[in-house]
Amino acid sequence: MENKIVAMIPARMGSTRFKKKNLALINGKPMIYYAVEAAKKAEIFDRIVINSEDEAFDNVAKRYGVDFYLREFELGNSQAKSDDVVANFMQNNSCTHTAWVNSVSPLQSGEEIKNIVQHFLNENLDSLITTIEEKVHCLYDGKPLNFSFDDQFAQTQDLKPIERFVYSVMMWKNNSFLKDYKDRGVAMMCGKFGTYNVDKLSGIIVKTQRDFEICQLILENAERGEFSLKYDTEAKE
Repeated sequence: MENKIVAMIPARMGSTRFKKKNLALINGKPMIYYAVEAAKKAEIFDRIVINSEDEAFDNVAKRYGVDFYLREFELGNSQAKSDDVVANFMQNNSCTHTAWVNSVSPLQSGEEIKNIVQHFLNENLDSLITTIEEKVHCLYDGKPLNFSFDDQFAQTQDLKPIERFVYSVMMWKNNSFLKDYKDRGVAMMCGKFGTYNVDKLSGIIVKTQRDFEICQLILENAERGEFSLKYDTEAKE
């Protein structure tokens, strides 16, 4: 079967930390618009589908010229697991590959999404999650992960990097995902798993209103084209 790659943009109405965040406006457009536009600009998907438990997103999908899938209401609550959401979508939407394009990663570009999908295909992966590479001193449960309390304090550029999941894009081969889901009930990192390091802006995931404010400021300034790099020329005087 020829590859058919679908971008799935999940959008829950019932977010608990930041109510209706997908519909919060940035420059007059709901936040989910930026994920839709990035998926379109990637020019690599056969379909783009907003996946929600709330029919309000059907109107959003029609407005921006993409498809809509109404999942079961129970798959939209805060207890729903991503494995179940993805499996439900795959079982009801015909395709060979599914890419989760995060609706709450509004700073991700279409070009980066395209590069992620191409990397997935070139490496013949079964599953992928985007990451941010961090060269910082990290603890887990009070214990050092990439440095030692007994050594001199290392410069950050000399540290072994930590890969932090950011979920701006996740992707799977449908047959690999559904096999693991059927056999084990878990499948997010099925088969041959890989990661893809994304730009720091792509890694800003909106979970709270403060996260939203950061993205809003960045997008509004980017639209005005106001960024410029300047230095203190008086420092040497």
